Amino acid sequence: MTRGSVTAEGHRGGFASIYRVLREMEQSGRSLRGYFVETLGGAQFTTSSTVDRLRTFAVTADSAEQADAITLAATDPANPFGAALPWPELPPTEIEAPTRHRPARKAGALVVMCEGRPILYVERGGKTALAFDLDESTLRAAAVSLARTVKDRNLGRMTIEKVNGLSVNGTVLATALLEAGFSPVPKGVRLSA
Repeated sequence: MTRGSVTAEGHRGGFASIYRVLREMEQSGRSLRGYFVETLGGAQFTTSSTVDRLRTFAVTADSAEQADAITLAATDPANPFGAALPWPELPPTEIEAPTRHRPARKAGALVVMCEGRPILYVERGGKTALAFDLDESTLRAAAVSLARTVKDRNLGRMTIEKVNGLSVNGTVLATALLEAGFSPVPKGVRLSA
């Protein structure tokens, strides 16, 4: 828990009202105070089991193979982007496409995270996506996680037509999605739960 997460949730009394409780929890040994996540400020509180879990995700030179990705609802408290952290910039493309689509914490939207960074933002229904990282192996991991989430959560049919304001057809993302189980359709790629 951080000042930014409390502010984003709109808690009455703000962080000051919760800080006293968190400090008491720390003194009784039920929580830890520390600097666990870069850029989130010094007043971070968590449990020891969360710290242990974070350590399992640490990437070392020996384990820097393909990282796992996880798909979250854009409104999930585990997604700090759009609340405690700003959304990253989109990578530059060879063709400038005026994309009006911006990531936001909207109901029904999905965010695929890899190593704590957002890789994909998919709007509700999936028609438009934003790719924050164009690395093939990272996009493959993100596509697998997205396909698994659509099937496991029974989200219905997802058809992705555009990525970063351009047609998804012929992109690295389309290739990754097709490998993950999506099917080609004239306007893009589709997956049915």
